[in-house]
Amino acid sequence: MNVAWTQAAEGFPRRAFTVEDVRRMIDAGVIGEDENFELIEGEFVMMAAKGPLHDIIKSLLAMAMVRAAPDGLVVGVENTLQLADDILVDPDICVVARSVYNTEPKGFARPTAKDALLLVEVAVSSMAYDRKVKARLYARHGIREFWVIDANERITWVHTGPSGDNWSSIDERRRQDQLITPALPGFSISLAELD
Repeated sequence: MNVAWTQAAEGFPRRAFTVEDVRRMIDAGVIGEDENFELIEGEFVMMAAKGPLHDIIKSLLAMAMVRAAPDGLVVGVENTLQLADDILVDPDICVVARSVYNTEPKGFARPTAKDALLLVEVAVSSMAYDRKVKARLYARHGIREFWVIDANERITWVHTGPSGDNWSSIDERRRQDQLITPALPGFSISLAELD
């Protein structure tokens, strides 16, 4: 389905959509289930098509995480998560409790702060969006850990300690540094291993 999208002029009022509005639009065929967008505080944000650099990092990292995942956790790739009544996000990788998928078939997975252990965004062209907008939203909703990976430079920013709209710690990891997470005991990988 081809849908024209525009950006409203700054300062003008816009209609804020809810997740329920999105569900009704999908049911009515106004939005295709395969369209790439996120709902950020009531506004649609169209997501760009992913290139090979983004996809290979995301795929190899997800495969390594799946091997380390204990029972009861799901390592998802571009899974839609509902963080609030006006927020739907599709992180590149998520490590969440399996129980968040115990929902009605037409609903969206709705993790609580204790259910979402790690969200990862791989950025080629979306660095500012991921490091500002996504980081703020994920902190506000109590996501325990959030990684932003610069696919071009192979740098990872590891965010921990969500507090309000901020993080108590943001550590920069280089290509050769090991990435570890309490969400996946025994997991350790460097981005250099994904070359």
